[in-house]
Amino acid sequence: MTAARDAARELLAEWPVVDGHNDLPWALREQVRYDLDRRDVATDQSASLHTDIPRLRAGGVGAQFWSVYVRSDYTGDHAVSATLEQIDVVRQLTDRYAADLAPARTADDMEAARAEGRIASLMGAEGGHSINNSLATLRAFHDLGVRYMTLTHNDNNDWADSATDEPRHHGLSAFGEEVVREMNRCGMLVDLSHVSPDTMRDALRVSTAPVIFSHSSARAVCDHPRNIPDDVLAQLPANGGVAMATFVPKFVLPAAVAWTLRADENMRAHGLHHLDTTEAGMAVQRAFEAANPRPTATAATVADHLDHMREVAGIDHIGIGGDFDGTAFTPADLADVAGYPNLIAELLDRKWSKADLAKLTWQNAVRALRAAEDVSRAERKLRGPSNVTI
Repeated sequence: MTAARDAARELLAEWPVVDGHNDLPWALREQVRYDLDRRDVATDQSASLHTDIPRLRAGGVGAQFWSVYVRSDYTGDHAVSATLEQIDVVRQLTDRYAADLAPARTADDMEAARAEGRIASLMGAEGGHSINNSLATLRAFHDLGVRYMTLTHNDNNDWADSATDEPRHHGLSAFGEEVVREMNRCGMLVDLSHVSPDTMRDALRVSTAPVIFSHSSARAVCDHPRNIPDDVLAQLPANGGVAMATFVPKFVLPAAVAWTLRADENMRAHGLHHLDTTEAGMAVQRAFEAANPRPTATAATVADHLDHMREVAGIDHIGIGGDFDGTAFTPADLADVAGYPNLIAELLDRKWSKADLAKLTWQNAVRALRAAEDVSRAERKLRGPSNVTI
């Protein structure tokens, strides 16, 4: 495995990872209210975070979509303003750590950052509740640099169904379809992680640009509603989209699903949100884990998903979206952002070619964003901004 890890690092030096989803901005909000002096990610932050610049470098990360997520119980203008605060902290990060983090809005920006040896820093909004049913707000987020939006988070919104809520719209409403069309016109990738299978299928029917799944794995391998059914994976070649496998144990390891439900119930019993990553929240999680040893996922577990996703969708339509700093638990050998070489080494041991791994790590994600930009240019020639309301 040592030889495979050396080969993995060599590959990542040329074709680094584009990771579809990292929740560092939310962790900074929760832990230190954006005080970057208290969480200086230029230095080792492994006691508090999955992410810092030294570990991004060690992991071979060349581009990161920073999630500008806000919880789905944030509604109305509160959701909008909180999302703006998330966008602001990403700008603070790229300003403060300019030698390492390069602001990026386009595929060309990503390639330029790779050539400079910097980490391209893009943004993705996580949950359509963030736009408060306003296409103008959607456009404003795009103008501020947001390059994908996950249509829902864990709860339905007024125009789309979530994977983890009771069906309300049975996919996208008419306004939800207009959101997808306006995202295509703007050049914002439609992200289908977190949404119900019916929402996935509706979005694929409507979208003229590639979609992504920023952090979802294969439902055939682990039957969790957050994962992607095979019939949806099979539609990605025609759409041009990319499914980015996540590392979250409860989404990749069947034995972890029931355990995590119990851990979530324990958090709520302590009066905490189940996604709480504050020091208090993590203390509760660690105490539960000590009393109830959890099933442990590994890089091999994630590789099983990638093998299946490759078989169904094809090598041109898969990627990586770890969800670091958005989950309390991680696989044993993918504990933080330094772990990507372990996954690439596992895939090398499974006889994945270097050309195929270059697609997985870098080329597919860059191609999808470039294609969305091409669609946007064509759409903008045909029509102006939509002023449709819900």
